Amino acid sequence: MSFKIVSPYEPAGDQPKAILELVENIKRGLFSQVLMGVTGSGKTFTIANTIEALNRPTLVISHNKTLAAQLYSELRAFFPHNAVEYFVSYYDYYQPEVYLPASDIYIEKELAINDELERLRLSTVSALLSDRRDVIVVASVSCIYGLGKPASFKQNSHLFRVGCQLSRNDLLKYFVDMLYSRDDSAFTRGRFRVMGDTIDLFVAYANYAYRFVFWGDELEAIYVIDPASGRKIKTLQEAFIFPANLFVMSKDVLDHAVRQIQQDLGIQLAYFNQIGKHEEAKRLQERTELDLEMLRELGYCTGIENYSRYIDGRSVGERPFCLLDYFPNDYLMVIDESHVTIPQFRAMSGGDRARKINLVEYGFRLPSAMDNRPLNFGEFEEMINQVIFVSATPSDYELENSSGIVIEQIIRPTGLLDPEVEIRPTLHQMYDILEEIQQVVKKEERVLITTLTKRMAEELTDYLVHANIRCRYIHSEVKTLDRVALLHALRNGVFDVLVGVNLLREGLDLPQVSLMIILDADKEGFLRNARSLIQTIGRVARHAEGRVIMYADRITTSMEQAISETQRRRDLQMAYNQQNHITPISVHPKHTSTDLADERGHSFRKIADDDRVGGRVAADSDLSYGHQETIEQRIKLLEDQMYQAAEALQFLEADRLKETIEGLRKQSNS
Repeated sequence: MSFKIVSPYEPAGDQPKAILELVENIKRGLFSQVLMGVTGSGKTFTIANTIEALNRPTLVISHNKTLAAQLYSELRAFFPHNAVEYFVSYYDYYQPEVYLPASDIYIEKELAINDELERLRLSTVSALLSDRRDVIVVASVSCIYGLGKPASFKQNSHLFRVGCQLSRNDLLKYFVDMLYSRDDSAFTRGRFRVMGDTIDLFVAYANYAYRFVFWGDELEAIYVIDPASGRKIKTLQEAFIFPANLFVMSKDVLDHAVRQIQQDLGIQLAYFNQIGKHEEAKRLQERTELDLEMLRELGYCTGIENYSRYIDGRSVGERPFCLLDYFPNDYLMVIDESHVTIPQFRAMSGGDRARKINLVEYGFRLPSAMDNRPLNFGEFEEMINQVIFVSATPSDYELENSSGIVIEQIIRPTGLLDPEVEIRPTLHQMYDILEEIQQVVKKEERVLITTLTKRMAEELTDYLVHANIRCRYIHSEVKTLDRVALLHALRNGVFDVLVGVNLLREGLDLPQVSLMIILDADKEGFLRNARSLIQTIGRVARHAEGRVIMYADRITTSMEQAISETQRRRDLQMAYNQQNHITPISVHPKHTSTDLADERGHSFRKIADDDRVGGRVAADSDLSYGHQETIEQRIKLLEDQMYQAAEALQFLEADRLKETIEGLRKQSNS
């Protein structure tokens, strides 16, 4: 099936020229190029038209989950009849395994998997291995982390046809080998149930289930059913079923892996004993033998990813398999906001290695754990076929690797101009900010405020809430899907002001916002350099009356560069509008629902009504609680704090909060 855009719009402004150049460069084999498009110029629509013209499987990478969700929503709207998938980290909470030698503290790995994000990841892999060509995957940088071997995943998938000779027990064996489990009472994703000669399977990668009906040893019928009601939706002649887990393997592979682990365990134990690390040797032997016993009995163990090298058949130091391995050789890569995404790719491998070195040296893991890692940057570059870097402010890396081939997209189809920028002194800035917010709110428009720190964002939100301003904050400690909910609520007028740090910088589609306030604009650094300021200014470029106010006591070089570039673009846009008799108009697109929004619709209501999102909640962990409802509320609050501590790599604090939560749960159950 070919890509087909469904949209009432046609390319306009700089889009037709940009699409033509991008497509021609790709077709003549150009490795990389830059699409330098200003905010609101329709870069996503340009990329969508490029994908349609090329008709290749495409990977779109974004540097954070919030923007990835936005891109996923937009591309699904453009390609409703094609496979648009979403692939991000599926953890709501992740505390990695870590050992701190200075304090002799070991913390076990602990995680909470988001079922919906896990389903979307499996759906992504299933679509790529289904031999479809019309697949677009929107991913975060988690796409370079280790996954199971593509060949193993496909080999453990099975096609079942109506009329084939297959016993009921054989079908059940296939399902178990694909890591589905039987549960006749709770029919949830990844489970199957048996009712005589009828077997229902709720696949792990979709929101529907299959019903297999037998007549003796013949598969008589296959239906797609609603998992909740059991209602038949469609009759099929065949069904291709993918495994319930990305790390699936055959018994032969498992047996071979176990033998190799035993051999390497013996080598490492001999090494530890030789250098006098007897305690480490004993620890490693006990932990590894427990894992081996679980692998033999269950085919799985906690921390199985640390043995992925044996399971995949890789040699020492060889890169792991990742999402990029699931794409065909001629795929197209698009890196959105590349000036931020590329540095993230560079940094990931080093951080992972630093943590695991201690685990290996002190006998918590075999050296094979070092090969369960993200790709290093060189390995990532080798896996690129052809790439388009998309950014309003490309960095030196993109410009150098594209040999100066930069396609500018400055004219917006709507005729909107880059906003005017005003600099004001910091003296009495809060009174000035309140007055500006009130004027904007009267016009039923929205305000963004960017600060330098998370704490400042939270405290400013508290201040504005007490001033009767409907305000919320957003930063990296707000959960992934709750960030999507916050942006949805801002667009719909549930609140008027959103305060943030780095998340308000790139790519957000918020046409209702007419005012951007930048605090501490003269504090030179990562968040206030010229590139960051240009990106921040662009957040209000989707509104006809967009304005930016910078609060600063001096004009820095970065401020001067950002304002100068914004004015250059504004002059070009004004000249184009005058020449073509265009009047700038704000466009407020209707945001269509997606799986993300539908499955988590309750989050939107929670965000809108929950004051804890609007301000910080101080809590004393030593307080005791008498009522069940109060204990449950306390546990929920502490869990949020535990997640935040883990994300900030504050492992001791996360472990302390975990112990407090367990104590409260015991109190609740007593």
